[in-house]
Amino acid sequence: MTKASDAVALAEALIACESVTPAHGPVFDALEAMLAPLGFEIHRFIAGEGSDPVENCFAIRRGAEGSRHFAFAGHLDVVPAGEGWNSRPFTPERRQAPGGEMLFGRGAVDMKSSIAAMVAAAAEIPGEAGTLSMIITGDEEGPAIHGTRALIGLIRERGEVPDLILVGEPTCVAKLGDMVKIGRRGSINVWLTVEGREGHVAYPQRADNPIPRLVAMLAELDAWVLDQGTEWFEPSNLEITELQVGNPAHNVIPPRAVGRISIRFNDLHTGAELAHKVSEIAQKHGGTVEPIISGEPFLTPPGPFSKLLAEAIKAETGIDPELSTSGGTSDARFLKDLAPVIDFGPVNATMHKRDEAIAVEDLATLVRIYRRIALAALEGK
Repeated sequence: MTKASDAVALAEALIACESVTPAHGPVFDALEAMLAPLGFEIHRFIAGEGSDPVENCFAIRRGAEGSRHFAFAGHLDVVPAGEGWNSRPFTPERRQAPGGEMLFGRGAVDMKSSIAAMVAAAAEIPGEAGTLSMIITGDEEGPAIHGTRALIGLIRERGEVPDLILVGEPTCVAKLGDMVKIGRRGSINVWLTVEGREGHVAYPQRADNPIPRLVAMLAELDAWVLDQGTEWFEPSNLEITELQVGNPAHNVIPPRAVGRISIRFNDLHTGAELAHKVSEIAQKHGGTVEPIISGEPFLTPPGPFSKLLAEAIKAETGIDPELSTSGGTSDARFLKDLAPVIDFGPVNATMHKRDEAIAVEDLATLVRIYRRIALAALEGK
């Protein structure tokens, strides 16, 4: 039987479950088998309809009435493995590397090892310390529609809202402990469509080519400087991510041209405001838009929570972590509506790459850091 204190064995058990997003079934069975012996009450449920249902799990171990409630949060789904691995992506493998022993496998960094570290930390936290919970989704790497948002609904319905939340996303750059994410930029994707009229290229007067109008639209959007950044956020950026015409013929003017842009934006903007501005630009060029706002920017201002994390990290690594809002999004963009939330997890160098791996020593250190953080949070420090 796997010991709850063995974080590497726990991580291996999770990695061995092929949980490409949306995750469900075996990987949640594995998590439940880890948490139930520790006294957690497990609530698993399926959200969403159709062929890609999402499984989610809220596990809670209650302390004394009125005690503080600290939550770990994360996801068990992973991106597809891809090709070219030196080992089987869903067969966890430990092997020596120049920096020491490494654990390889899809999800080793993003973020099954973090969840394993959370479980191992929970095993070392006495029940009388306070209420401890885990908010775990199977849909962070996918659309994130039926994942953490559904969990938030369940938590509110049950009246078990935590005081503080730590998300175990990989945040560190070069060494474990060098970076904590206290905020994230917002994200919006916009599909742009220009309708035209097909025809023979030799008779352009009988057709309406949509491509020049789409190109002009994209050029204006690409030249748009959204801002110069803020005290805590990088400048917002807009990137052209797709251009489609769907025209296999060399002598046909196509009837339609489609593009897509992605905007990562700071707290000077809202998703709705950006969608409206993009729509205005599109209309100038005869186009239409379909925006999808994945999340709004948020900031957990530096204060007691970030101080608590920094002290725990320094105690175990000797590093003063940088407080940052850089990088991509995480489910913290939803959880911030429940309670103050911060992201902290492993070195992110190999996430989403072939031969994804975490240093075994880092995993052991992460357990100790998570334990310190949880105990300090439950004590109300």
